[in-house]
Amino acid sequence: MGLTTTALPAAEFDVVIYGGTSAAVTAAVEAKQSGKSVVMVSPDKHLGGLSSGGLGWTDTGNKAVIGGLAREFYHRVWKHYQTTEAWKWQPREEYGGRGQGTPAIDGAQRTMWIFEPHVAESVFEDLIREHEIPVHRNEWLDREKGVKKKGEKIISITTLSGKTYSGQMFIDATYEGDLMAAAGVEYTVGREAKSQYGEQWNGVQTGVLHHKHHFGAVKTPISPYRTPGDPQSGLLPRISAEPPGEYGAADKKIQAYCFRMCLTDDPENRVPFPKPEGYDPAQYELLVRIFNAGWRETFNKFDPIPNHKTDTNNHGPMSTDNIGYNYDYPEASYERRREIIAEHETYQKGWLYFIAHDPRIPKEVQQEMQQWGLAEDEFVDNGHWPHQIYVREARRMVGDFVITENELLNKPPIPDSVGMGSYGMDSHNVQRYVTPDGHVQNEGDIGRSTRGPYQIAYRALVPKRGQCDNLLVPVCVSSSHIAFGSIRMEPVFMILGQSTATAAVMAIDEGLAVQDVSAAKLQKELLKRGQVLELPAE
Repeated sequence: MGLTTTALPAAEFDVVIYGGTSAAVTAAVEAKQSGKSVVMVSPDKHLGGLSSGGLGWTDTGNKAVIGGLAREFYHRVWKHYQTTEAWKWQPREEYGGRGQGTPAIDGAQRTMWIFEPHVAESVFEDLIREHEIPVHRNEWLDREKGVKKKGEKIISITTLSGKTYSGQMFIDATYEGDLMAAAGVEYTVGREAKSQYGEQWNGVQTGVLHHKHHFGAVKTPISPYRTPGDPQSGLLPRISAEPPGEYGAADKKIQAYCFRMCLTDDPENRVPFPKPEGYDPAQYELLVRIFNAGWRETFNKFDPIPNHKTDTNNHGPMSTDNIGYNYDYPEASYERRREIIAEHETYQKGWLYFIAHDPRIPKEVQQEMQQWGLAEDEFVDNGHWPHQIYVREARRMVGDFVITENELLNKPPIPDSVGMGSYGMDSHNVQRYVTPDGHVQNEGDIGRSTRGPYQIAYRALVPKRGQCDNLLVPVCVSSSHIAFGSIRMEPVFMILGQSTATAAVMAIDEGLAVQDVSAAKLQKELLKRGQVLELPAE
């Protein structure tokens, strides 16, 4: 993906949005509805990020805090599933999917929270088409020389193809924060020490075993060595030889990524799991030991979405999360990121193929896995495999206001609330290591309730004063690692996409830096648009 030597004329817009995520779509729609010219410059071919990339089992928390264009998205999903044509592989009355203990189909609110990937993508495309928003796909920011600034304002961005986009306001709606970083905005990667912000659940979390994604969920301890109990024999694959670090300490490691797969057990729509190129059964030796120890929860996160399909997510000590293989992703080159994504795809396809075919797998598990396959009518241009890897966390901006677990748990009044979150603080595992007593263990998985919704500050969506005056960041927001574990949910990204676009329009109209937008005026505009900024006391 080399640079072109031909400079093309700049295209001028009021608002330039870099990214193709769900936040990018809601930001673009809001800017256009507000009368501004807008363009989406998207490195992605498919719009919607994870919302159209397999994450159909929406992590919602309290649905009452989801308003505005985010709620419009889930309303349009509901409308789709009201049609007979939507239920090709399953009678509508047969589907009873439930998300976080509530119905997937909320007829009273005319919303639906659980859906097939292609349905979500269709909704995003409809929104873009109806509002006549130009989308320039497969356009990758030139991260070295592509951001032109005058003082503290971005004047234009240029992509690797040579296209230049000028604008008054810019929004970085990527999962990685590439525009933010290239514009010279301060950011961080990895986990802060728990002492930095006075948090309990940040930093290295050795000895903390939440959920069931650790080896404490296995009946007996498991040796990490090729010859059980013999350190001289060397470690099994996918176990780190490095010590995990001191409890509560900072590191630069990243919670694990995976693909949220759309699987089906309908024989007419099922594609057998392919044997990936580079498949190596030795990579899954640890999984054999887990099964031999009696673990049998392989299918616990095959969450049902309509038409006999799933949103399949990580579950257990060695599942779809590729622990420890993404540390350099946030700041890696495009080429290196593609290598990381390809390695994740090989690992995860191999995990499926191994369980379905290796003779060492327990018979009952293997027979069940052989009933599943990739959904033939999903991701049809990508071998039925998701087009978006789950970047659970990459860069995070460091603004004048940093959201920490203290804001999520203690809920102090936020005078500049521009949206709300409510999902639990959720970090997936960060590393797999050898314990002092010679057993294998995972570290980093955290699941802690926020005990109700919390407000998200506008100050966490803009850079520090003096770094960039016309950039807003609705995805890689200014927050600690563990606070981001709650904020990072797709409905929240949609909410913040709309809120940042509303602020961008106000900044244009009033000739202001984004840091100087009046919170009170912004909140009035957001409330007009159906955003939820606070909930009445229960």
